[in-house]
Amino acid sequence: MAPSRRNPIESLWDFFCSLKLTLFLLISLALTSIIGTVLPQGLVPPEYVARISPLKLQVYSRLGFFDMYHSWWFIALLYVFSLNLICCSIRRLPHVFRFISQPALVLDDSLAAGLSLKLQVAFSTPPDVARKRLADFLGEQFATSTLTEQGGSCHLFAQKNAWSRLGVYVVHASILVIFAGAIIGSLFGDKGFVNIVEGESVGTFMSRNGRETQLGFTLRCDQFTVSTYDSGAPKEFKSILTVLENGVAVPAYTHARVIVNDPLTYKGFTFYQSSYGQADEGGEHYLTLTPRSGTGSRRLTLHEGETVSLGDGTSLKLLETTQEVRQFIPELNGPAARIEVTSRGGTPRVFEVFRNHPEINAQRGDELIFGYEGSNARMYTGLQVTKDPGVWFVWLGCGLMVVGLFFAFFMSHKRVWIVVSKGGACMYGNASKNQAAFAQQFDDLAGKLKHLNI
Repeated sequence: MAPSRRNPIESLWDFFCSLKLTLFLLISLALTSIIGTVLPQGLVPPEYVARISPLKLQVYSRLGFFDMYHSWWFIALLYVFSLNLICCSIRRLPHVFRFISQPALVLDDSLAAGLSLKLQVAFSTPPDVARKRLADFLGEQFATSTLTEQGGSCHLFAQKNAWSRLGVYVVHASILVIFAGAIIGSLFGDKGFVNIVEGESVGTFMSRNGRETQLGFTLRCDQFTVSTYDSGAPKEFKSILTVLENGVAVPAYTHARVIVNDPLTYKGFTFYQSSYGQADEGGEHYLTLTPRSGTGSRRLTLHEGETVSLGDGTSLKLLETTQEVRQFIPELNGPAARIEVTSRGGTPRVFEVFRNHPEINAQRGDELIFGYEGSNARMYTGLQVTKDPGVWFVWLGCGLMVVGLFFAFFMSHKRVWIVVSKGGACMYGNASKNQAAFAQQFDDLAGKLKHLNI
């Protein structure tokens, strides 16, 4: 017989119902997610940009690798995967519903032939009495049975956990809910950064697309502190923040602590501790000038960019400072300043001086040993700002997935038939999964049935 030809719509339907398509999409999503794990996402660090060629940077940018989870091709994969799940569920779910709501009450020969668990027993009581006792036995030891008479035999059928067959479809639904949450977050959410200097407030943040977004309230940084290890490496960043509505502090959000992995959430916006730094303007910096004789030390107070005369025709200019030099010189730590020293009639000399490494300052060999004591400059806290209205859908989807996986992997649909004929009965059993465990349960049931007085 020649195979029936499918029209284009039926072929398209078969394509989206295909398990091969499901496997292809799952593998594609897993492989492409590696890109988002390996490559920096969002604002690409300048040091990363400096390490790759201009051609790679252009290709990666055009393919959306730096914002991969919002790229058109990744979202397209999610849409196709969602469509595939919906089509598969629509095709298979009616059959499963019928299987659950219209179980095989009568055990015919073809069904009985496929069951490996069975037990034959004989009875001496009248068939009506035996049937009644067997129904009571099933009700007490397994589940309430349904009696069907057909062909001179009585079929007792009982089942447990029939709805566990829907577990896989609950998982399908949970994935769709999670995808819906992700799409809602992508379409209606926002993400960006904001820096707040200690004592100052902001009412906006800079979105990842370069747009300034209104918060709808004001956020003030009361204090920012950094604790370090003995090596000088940062140990913990901590911001003390206050939310203000119309200039008035919100009681529950006054002096709220924000550290890494412990954000602040208010009106749908979540603020994560991301970075920190020294505010560029307004701070005073303290330099020391110590003659090698050890007497007559001087202490200078300067702002960045300021030049002072040292009195002998020598000038000193404070070029720039940092509160952590490790990011530029990995083997050193602590605050440092870059200064420019120009002797009378000489050429300017530029070098760094360190607070935590005075021995390096002394190695320069000048008559004056320049040192840096630090600054009273205020710090700023760098916060990552996110607004994701789809996050509750994602949590709902995760909860559904846990329930669905529990039903799918830890529960099985168990069925037992007892076919009562003249002078004897035969018990059969079947489970949708974990046959070994159900075989033990069936053996226990069979042992009790053998001792039943019928």
